[in-house]
Amino acid sequence: MVGAGVAGRVLALRLLDDGWSVTVFDRGEPDGRHSCSWAAAGMIAPNCEREAAEPEIERMGLVALDRWPAILAALDAPVRFRQDGSLVVAHPRDRQELLRLRGRLRDGALADGTARDVDAAAIAELEPELERRFAHGLYMTREAYLDNRQALPALASALTSRGADVRFRTPVQAVRPHEVDGERFDLVFDCRGLEAQPELPRLRGVRGELLVVMAPDVHLRRSVRMMHPRYPIYIVPRDDQGYIIGATAIESEDAGPVSVRGAMELLSAAYALHPGFAEARILHLVTHCRPAFPDNRPRILTRPGLMRINGLYRHGWLLAPVFAETAAALAQDRTPPGPVGPLVEEDAA
Repeated sequence: MVGAGVAGRVLALRLLDDGWSVTVFDRGEPDGRHSCSWAAAGMIAPNCEREAAEPEIERMGLVALDRWPAILAALDAPVRFRQDGSLVVAHPRDRQELLRLRGRLRDGALADGTARDVDAAAIAELEPELERRFAHGLYMTREAYLDNRQALPALASALTSRGADVRFRTPVQAVRPHEVDGERFDLVFDCRGLEAQPELPRLRGVRGELLVVMAPDVHLRRSVRMMHPRYPIYIVPRDDQGYIIGATAIESEDAGPVSVRGAMELLSAAYALHPGFAEARILHLVTHCRPAFPDNRPRILTRPGLMRINGLYRHGWLLAPVFAETAAALAQDRTPPGPVGPLVEEDAA
């Protein structure tokens, strides 16, 4: 296994459960702080992702949503996981964006209660501090979020305790079928993200920016998204009055510090959602470049002795369990159990 972001770690655990001997290579630290998986909010929000993603992302995400509780329960350390839904709102002038998301949801989502229209009274019941601020919204009843910065070290610890040979702080120069830097293996899994760009020239980086703030005057219970044609944002609670504010997707492979414009847009949008963010303290400004193929659809690329899992874009935490199930099944010549089949291709690199 080369690459230990969330996709690599969850896949390695799945392979261990299936009886494989697993060696993991990663240039970073056990806490994953240099990976895309660290620079994320940990949302497991398949319905909300229909804002921009294709229907298959929603379908796969709904499967993964059911997998995460068991994965986390088996770890050695606790990881905060909340599944009390996501609230999506918009100011009156931006209501068309809310209706657009509603129209993109899978058939049946509104009928079976996975998504629900909410009015001002229902919004106030779900999030009392948003009372009288929004007249219309959508409540995605099943969605969840986890603390990714707790999950990454917990996943690393579980790999070690279950017998994996884990080699952090180990840059890899060459990944080939059956071979990592000259060391031979029955099968190599490449989960390096943008590091694999020399072998996957179609891959591009998409810059994301987010802020971590402490906001003692804000008491949101669940993740909240605010729709806007130019500045949509999500706000995800953390422990100790903390919140993650994000949503930028910039076509750039520049992983430098957060721009002034990006910070201003995120902060002004957060303030427009809840005035309590005016007194928030900025703890961290985080950027990273997420790996994406031209159509933003993730892939499993296969050839004898080598399997590449890449292009998860902004869906790493959402899709990792489903891609792990699929890759593990392919490794044993079994029919994949989930809905990833159309995203498995022969590797022409």
